[in-house]
Amino acid sequence: MTETTFREAYGVLQQHAQALREQSEPNIDQLLTIVTESVAAYKTCKSRIDAVEKALEAALTNAAIDAPPAAPPTRRSARAATPSAAAPPSPTGAGDDDDTPF
Repeated sequence: MTETTFREAYGVLQQHAQALREQSEPNIDQLLTIVTESVAAYKTCKSRIDAVEKALEAALTNAAIDAPPAAPPTRRSARAATPSAAAPPSPTGAGDDDDTPF
């Protein structure tokens, strides 16, 4: 017996969901079959998703271990952190391009 793929199981879930949405009245004769097949399909999908998550976690953990350590952030010098000495503001509060002495 071949194992059901994720895509096949997901297709079963989609088909059953669509069939249930389209029913105006519940079909009790098919309900047990739909639920049984849906639970099996869900378990297949869940196991595949869990396996992929584990594989990704392992790959990312290995990548983090194999990666060179990141360089520590450089500290800006105290001189660079303070504003540069600019021309003092005009005593009148006017702009530098104003020629009025008062």
